[in-house]
Amino acid sequence: MKKSMLFVALAVIATAPAFAGTPRLNTREHNQMARIHQGVQSGSLTRPEARRLRVGEARLTYNEARAKSDGVVTPAERARLQNEANRESARIYDQKHDAQTRI
Repeated sequence: MKKSMLFVALAVIATAPAFAGTPRLNTREHNQMARIHQGVQSGSLTRPEARRLRVGEARLTYNEARAKSDGVVTPAERARLQNEANRESARIYDQKHDAQTRI
């Protein structure tokens, strides 16, 4: 668990300058991380669920940095990133609304 948290933190710090061209996606990623945090606080997400969701968000952050690495996020790359963000958002919803709760 500590390794995945470290990976998320390093991914965000290392790729922060690369996010200048995708402000809408940055806002969305921030909101999705807040949803995960809220789910942990309320007990609707178990620790393993939250860990998997955070890894998914880190993957999205990494893919965004790769898309931005050449200096331009093409419309095709932007669409792919939005689709990935849509899938992650759906996963968050599904995990928060399943029958598992933290006791």
